[in-house]
Amino acid sequence: MSELGKRNPACGIDTIGLKTTGTVHYNLGAARLTEEAIRRGEARLTAHGALVADTGQFTGRSPKDKFVVRDADTEAHVWWDNNNAMTREQFDALHADFLAHAAGKDLFVQDLIGGADRSLSLPTRVVTEYAWHSLFIRNLLIRPQASELEGFVPEMTIIDLPSFRADSARHGGRSETLIAVDLTRRIVLIGGTKYAGEMKKSVFTALNYILPAKGVMPMHCSANEGPDGDTAIFFGLSGTGKTTLSADPTRTLIGDDEHGWGPHGVFNFEGGCYAKTIRLSAEAEPEIFATTRRFGTVLENVVLDENGVPDFDDGSRTENTRCAYPLDYIPNASATGRAGHPKNIIMLTADAFGVMPPIARLTPAQAMYHFLSGYTAKVAGTERGVTEPEATFSTCFGAPFMPRHPSEYGNLLRELIARHGVTCWLVNTGWTGGAYGTGKRMPIKATRALLAAALDGSLNAAQFRTDANFGFEVPVDVPGVDGAILDPRSTWADGAAYDRQAARLVGMFIDNFGKFERHVDAAVKGAAPHIQQAAE
Repeated sequence: MSELGKRNPACGIDTIGLKTTGTVHYNLGAARLTEEAIRRGEARLTAHGALVADTGQFTGRSPKDKFVVRDADTEAHVWWDNNNAMTREQFDALHADFLAHAAGKDLFVQDLIGGADRSLSLPTRVVTEYAWHSLFIRNLLIRPQASELEGFVPEMTIIDLPSFRADSARHGGRSETLIAVDLTRRIVLIGGTKYAGEMKKSVFTALNYILPAKGVMPMHCSANEGPDGDTAIFFGLSGTGKTTLSADPTRTLIGDDEHGWGPHGVFNFEGGCYAKTIRLSAEAEPEIFATTRRFGTVLENVVLDENGVPDFDDGSRTENTRCAYPLDYIPNASATGRAGHPKNIIMLTADAFGVMPPIARLTPAQAMYHFLSGYTAKVAGTERGVTEPEATFSTCFGAPFMPRHPSEYGNLLRELIARHGVTCWLVNTGWTGGAYGTGKRMPIKATRALLAAALDGSLNAAQFRTDANFGFEVPVDVPGVDGAILDPRSTWADGAAYDRQAARLVGMFIDNFGKFERHVDAAVKGAAPHIQQAAE
């Protein structure tokens, strides 16, 4: 009988009681995990040496199957309107059944860290039944130094058993798939899904709960740093361009998805990147494309041709094809995962209505309004059942991962923006010339040019107009960018149709923000769009 923690009694893993008659593999590296994954038939190699795995029926997260334990500690602090609740008794029953299910299995253990600022980090032990899952999470979280592994004491434990099937009557879930989060004891149980992204988002969820109480802002964002030390953060949901736009060869990449903003500046929660690969090309995204040809990278649901070469244009399994790789696979990645306080904040949206301009400058009140609104389009494949983009409002650009009420995050962000004099921008990477199905996706070349001008400060000197619908400032002319694209209405064949679509979207903003009005001041309320102007 192998007992996790026996090799290192100080580690504390035995406190969760996980024992097995199988083999326990501790902290294997990429070569051994790749070998094990292939030997076990979990995955195979591409022609270039990356590992490719199929996640089965779940090709994205399953947010409706995620539950948080409601107990005396979490009762007053969790936003229960947004988080499914389960009882302590239900979680304990699930925990016992997880331990029983794991008892005869070979298991893979990784001791990792969430948070590059060690004074605020979350040491995490991840136990998986799949070798490729162990490689995935080893890529995505921060790998400790040898000195940090000595006497490693986890503050959170994740157990991921895809072969486990939950019983909704006994465990309190809604199906055989269950992601159960105990924020008090810091244990996460993931069963019934092979989708590896559930593990990384569990760490994000925990940090989103822990850090605000310390005055630290957790953010669903990417971040990079210019040659002069100017930091930029990019808020946005999956598919809006966080990874693509932050992987700028002229700037240092801090991270692509999850960060904290604390007293010492911005710090990455992760040690890797989890990039979408659908229609990935060496021409448009050379840095990310290059990682897909490296040993140690994990590809999810990517179709291979007869020669084992990935076909990134093939979305027959899912539009949410992904690659997971260590951050240092990007040539200009930060060695520390840390940077100073941001100079610019970019809020990314993929506007499926074709109404938003490609870039707009926001006042601090408008920034809080749009942060709380979190408007975008769910991109096909990022969640189960989403097969084409659809308009959505995901508060804080990451509602599924936010245990606390959005006002806590919004107020923290507003305070930090004011304290550090940050300039805020709203960038539309969605549609122009019409809504989804009629218009076309915003040209990435134009987006990059506008971002470059915003980040180097030159855009602030441009002439701006006030948008009739949203009241934010939109540049009239930017060198290297087609002036027509800066005025969304002019890109539509029918201006009256644009006005109707704009009025519809404004109405959605107003309706959605109603639930936040009692939590914000008059300035933020005044940052709302005006439906009567949109309809003129």
